[in-house]
Amino acid sequence: MKTLYDTIGLNYAELRKPDGRIAALIERALGDVRTVLNVGAGAGSYEPAGRQITAVEPSAEMIAQRGTSDAVLVQASAEHLPFDDKTFDGAMAVLTIHHWVDQRRGVEEMRRVTRGPIVFLTYDPAFRDFWLYDYFPSLVTLDEDQMPPLQRYGEWLGEVEISPVPIPHDCSDGFLAGYWRRPSAYLDKRVRRSMSSFWKIGDVSEGLARLEADLKSGAWGERYAALLECKEKDCGYRLVVAD
Repeated sequence: MKTLYDTIGLNYAELRKPDGRIAALIERALGDVRTVLNVGAGAGSYEPAGRQITAVEPSAEMIAQRGTSDAVLVQASAEHLPFDDKTFDGAMAVLTIHHWVDQRRGVEEMRRVTRGPIVFLTYDPAFRDFWLYDYFPSLVTLDEDQMPPLQRYGEWLGEVEISPVPIPHDCSDGFLAGYWRRPSAYLDKRVRRSMSSFWKIGDVSEGLARLEADLKSGAWGERYAALLECKEKDCGYRLVVAD
């Protein structure tokens, strides 16, 4: 079961450490459920403590990077969850749906095996207010191609609640916008390696050269000076909750 993350998952657990402030939002959305299915679980980020976790992940490399936990590990895909109907009290999927081959089927599978709330941390592909797009415009096209529009969740799950997830300026999780106030981080190949978007858009040398030049000249600081005063920012990430 070869997946993209069998390749890019190297050092993933080290660079993609869950941020406690984001984790608190996910845990609050799950409520007091006891058994939780984590779909596209990766290395286990954001799995709430004190619950019975079943983690589904297709990538062997990601499974190998999990820390010590009591979670039950299952190597499988979202589209084919090997569980009976209504097995779990709740379910979660964190920054993963854009990797699914059949997103609708994966969401419907989660609903099939879950009795209670389903929580997605995802991205709004209509969002544009992120300076990184100025240097890598192909990221916009990529988001439009791989991310489901937010209204799809309601079509697939019924009534949902959607809320923004502000990203702290010192976010410990190195996802794409995790370094929005630390622009030099994007020049680090090791940092980019843990971001699937950079793998998918191909040659980024031109954008990197422009970003490096703007950082050295001070142009970036002048253009985006207001960001340096922000403690957190809406970068397009959304929490989608279906009860």
